[in-house]
Amino acid sequence: MNSKESCRSELRIAIRQLSDRCLYTASKWAAEQLTGIEQDPANFTPSNTRFQWGSSSIRRRFRTNEITSTPIAGVSYVSTPVMEEDDAVDGDFYLLAKSYFDCREYRRAAHVLRDQTGKKSVFLRCYALYLAGEKRKEEEVIELEGPLGKSDSVNRELVSLERELSTLRKNGSIGPFGLYLYGLVLKEKGSENVARTVLVESVNSYPWNWNAWSELQSLCTTIDTLNSLNLNNHWMKDFFLASAYQEIRMHSESLAKYEYLQGTFGYSNYIQAQIAKAQYSLREFQQVETIFEELLRNDPYRVEDMDMYSNVLYANECSSALSYLAHRVFMTDKYRPESCCIIGNYYSLKGQHEKSVMYFRRALKLNKNYLSAWTLMGHEYIEMKNTPAAVDAYRRAIDINPCDYRAWYGLGQAYEMMGMPFYALHYFRKSVFLQPNDSRLWISMAHCYETDQLRMLEEAIKCYRRAANCNDREAIALHQLAKLQYELGRPEEAAFYYKKDLERMEAEEREGPNMVEALLYLATYYKTQKRFEEAEVYCTRLLDFTGPEKETAKSLLRGMRTTQSGFSSMNVEHFSP
Repeated sequence: MNSKESCRSELRIAIRQLSDRCLYTASKWAAEQLTGIEQDPANFTPSNTRFQWGSSSIRRRFRTNEITSTPIAGVSYVSTPVMEEDDAVDGDFYLLAKSYFDCREYRRAAHVLRDQTGKKSVFLRCYALYLAGEKRKEEEVIELEGPLGKSDSVNRELVSLERELSTLRKNGSIGPFGLYLYGLVLKEKGSENVARTVLVESVNSYPWNWNAWSELQSLCTTIDTLNSLNLNNHWMKDFFLASAYQEIRMHSESLAKYEYLQGTFGYSNYIQAQIAKAQYSLREFQQVETIFEELLRNDPYRVEDMDMYSNVLYANECSSALSYLAHRVFMTDKYRPESCCIIGNYYSLKGQHEKSVMYFRRALKLNKNYLSAWTLMGHEYIEMKNTPAAVDAYRRAIDINPCDYRAWYGLGQAYEMMGMPFYALHYFRKSVFLQPNDSRLWISMAHCYETDQLRMLEEAIKCYRRAANCNDREAIALHQLAKLQYELGRPEEAAFYYKKDLERMEAEEREGPNMVEALLYLATYYKTQKRFEEAEVYCTRLLDFTGPEKETAKSLLRGMRTTQSGFSSMNVEHFSP
């Protein structure tokens, strides 16, 4: 059996096993990867290719190195046996419990399985109790604090579940799914190191459970932690590493892994969406937009990840495209958090900030841990000049994910608005540590250093230099560097940056006050240096403008002519274009 057929066979069995244990998110993920595996050309039929038409063009366009072999070729992967099903005796009770579970009657499902001892039944009983505890915890939060409130409510089932699952693990009768649940319980209780160990055991014994990989990833916030994991060399490990690299901001490594996986999963919409996510972090918005357009053509009712697409459309001010996307997700599923965020972005772009906040709050009522909604709502409050509400929203985002640079950046903006640059500087430093390649963050930090309370101009210059090296799309850094160098009495450095800024404006075919300022400074500087030919070039260019700069240029030209010829005056009208 070739490697693609091996992956396909493993996933088909895993999908049934995961669904049978009510791990529907993991089952859906596995099914998406199954249909993402490239078919043998001999087996092409309309039924097995209809999900594979659109993605190939993205794959050709954005892969840096075309991979002809599959990821498995040439790599010694550990052969993980597919689990054998147990609980033949418990079958009838299990089917009843699963029916109750599917109807979200979790305690009823657990009660049915109270006397069953098979691994599958024990897992479903414990999983049902865990979800019953989570459900009650959410109800308590709403009763005490409202749908967006903070609360100290805990899952009351965690203690008993930890005790039971710990005993089963010691006895060696827990199974990989029980290990996954045990890791989840330990993580909820704050025992992160033990949780990591248990989750590694789970994925090593059953690697197809994406839920277990996702929980393990959330516990790996540094590259050192990631490298310390003792993982078997199964192809699912590549998916895990690609996702983990992305979360710890190793975007190039993440892209390389996903491109590697495309050798087998060449039509996976999940991989395409993750590539778009990495490109989004690298601010390659044009490529992200192209990928999402193709994804929507291929999967027109997709809502997952579309909030990121709406962020790109918002940043590019594509009002009509964002309006179309908002209408599309509204008609598909208007009560998904992603849908509410997309609609919120649409109203924000229209300047209707109150309505935008309403939709972000709706997203949070549906999922109060939805990170993007907290951050975006904070941005809206900043626009509305409601800084206390903005600070609260950003802090809630940081509580969910301390590595979200956007929330730290937002806090910096809020405190800068309140005239507290020392606090703002602290938060901007946090944001640039997490996202060092974003020029906007360095520019904001530089502005902070320039405030009257700080006046740390040398530090500001360092920040602007970093911004200029990070592909400053707004073209702010070079201009500010030139002005600061002039302010500090360094005419040569100021001329260097004005010249670089001028070259960039010419390359981008932009004109405006910054160009006039650069031309005036360079003309004056070169005149002072007695480099009259270069000064005349800049003066001549200033004659193309119609404001007072034209008269200034004429005056400079007269002065240079006087100096060169020794005459007291000269008609310079022939210098006009």
